[in-house]
Amino acid sequence: MLITGAQRLSGEPVAVRITDRRLTDVAVHLEPGDDEPVLDLRGGTLLPGLHDHHLHLRAAVAALQSVSVGPQQVATPQQLAEALGRSRPRDDGWIRAVGYHDSVAGELDRHRLDELFARAPVRIQHRSGAMWIVNTPGLIALGWPDHPTGRFFRQDNTFAAVTADGPTDFTPLGVRLARFGVTGITEATPDLGAADLDALDTAVREERLPQRVMVMSQHGGRHYSRLEFGPVKRILDDSTLDLDELTSWVAERHEHGYAVALHCVTVVQLVVTLSAFRSAGVRAGDRIEHAAMVPDDVIDDLADLGVTVVTQPNFVAERGDEYLREVPPAEHHELWRVAGLRRSGVPIAGSTDAPFGDLDPWAAMRAARDRRTRSGKLLCPDERVGAAAALAMFLGDLHTPANTRDLRTGDRADLCLMSAGPDDVLAELSADLVAATVVDGHLRYAAS
Repeated sequence: MLITGAQRLSGEPVAVRITDRRLTDVAVHLEPGDDEPVLDLRGGTLLPGLHDHHLHLRAAVAALQSVSVGPQQVATPQQLAEALGRSRPRDDGWIRAVGYHDSVAGELDRHRLDELFARAPVRIQHRSGAMWIVNTPGLIALGWPDHPTGRFFRQDNTFAAVTADGPTDFTPLGVRLARFGVTGITEATPDLGAADLDALDTAVREERLPQRVMVMSQHGGRHYSRLEFGPVKRILDDSTLDLDELTSWVAERHEHGYAVALHCVTVVQLVVTLSAFRSAGVRAGDRIEHAAMVPDDVIDDLADLGVTVVTQPNFVAERGDEYLREVPPAEHHELWRVAGLRRSGVPIAGSTDAPFGDLDPWAAMRAARDRRTRSGKLLCPDERVGAAAALAMFLGDLHTPANTRDLRTGDRADLCLMSAGPDDVLAELSADLVAATVVDGHLRYAAS
């Protein structure tokens, strides 16, 4: 395939030839060969395919089949009850809801949920992803009628095992990602077992997930033909933080040849993580996930260590109004920092954290550029970055997410084709401009 009539993001004309899944020619102009398929982009922008460096695949599939009950959809207990009542139970009889926040109806447990809805089994996932809440009919269906609260914290694997309703079909998610121009994804769910890895490997091999997939779990010595393995992830909770134990865990993973990715959403988690890295040392590929709160006095430490921060600026837009109400004003500038980290030389990459954030990476780019909440308020405008920098956060390699990819001869043919020129692409930062997506040399999406 030959792609002509394109522009780089810099505005320079570019044409690329794809042979055997690689970019075999990249030049200002290329002549088509005999019978070579030609795609004329007519002045549109040609980008490397977008990479979402932190999302949760199975949870994202489940979210597509669930009712959203976050503050943007429901604002009161009555509205939550009405939303559950309007929902049709799935084939397994359950109503599944996602995105819940305590601002809607308080800290839910089985009894409060029964007051709101008890006509069918219900399971609600907190928007943090750390908690499931199940009503009494649901607990009976699970065989746990005497569970005292119906709240399940950090019990994803156990809970998934008893609520699974058949093999996960990743096809709709793969299609949506391709429509956004996404050609590579990092599955950020930790501690995936052999069955989960087998299912993902099969989905990629059978092209139900056409994207490249990197996982943050150990492979256990097994071979997977289509998965890539990155750093090993660990989720931190303030209540169980132990610096000595975490330092030992990091050092042990390093000794076995693994980089690590540490989940940090609070200041104390970040401070303990930096201390662990200083003691255990840093290995190429080490990452900090989220960095939701970054005080000024730790930025130099982050830069000195050189660990990559993979963050989600989309939460400024999605949750910013709640931050303005709930976070002390003196700490607003610490939230989901981008510009401040870049200025200090901290390697940084972008992601959506879907389904806990919106799946659209272009919305995350706009949030990094604009720092506007849903109501239009500015949240620490000093942390804004330019459109090109926001886009670059999603152009990194899966294994080196802070290193922006370009169009180079010999690279994998993973491409995002935009219908507009560079100025319009940067002005809009919109998935509506994605004209086509090429993954591994094959056309996976074309706008009608």
